[in-house]
Amino acid sequence: MEGLAVFGMSLGLVVVGLVVGRIMENNHLRQLAVREQQLRGVVACNLKRIPPSLNIQQCFLVTGSAVIATDYFKIFVAGLRNLFGGEMKSYRSLMERARREATVRMMEQAAHEGAKIIWNVRYETTCIGGQEKKKPGGVEVIAYGTALKTA
Repeated sequence: MEGLAVFGMSLGLVVVGLVVGRIMENNHLRQLAVREQQLRGVVACNLKRIPPSLNIQQCFLVTGSAVIATDYFKIFVAGLRNLFGGEMKSYRSLMERARREATVRMMEQAAHEGAKIIWNVRYETTCIGGQEKKKPGGVEVIAYGTALKTA
């Protein structure tokens, strides 16, 4: 009977963790959508060459970084997926959130400085701790580019 109670509590905690994690992730994605909508006047592209038709007044580096942590549930699901193969959707959502957050922060910095265009946008990604020990870790994404003020 004790074993059943422990199993029930463990299962309950996993379900609570899953629900709370999903709610927090969805809230973050909604907030990102609002911030992206507010920044729709700032254009970001990955092209290397600036068109000669742009009348550039000033250019400067802008960056944005985000660290998004994973949780035990995502590690557990990724471990199962690793056994059977296939796409790790739990980590895909983690990377998507980190990329979008870093991009929004970079665009906010450009907008704050008065730039409307970010050229040559690049991303760097790093896994942070815990991944090899089956403990929660996270991912860091850094977005950077050249912000342009035009006449």
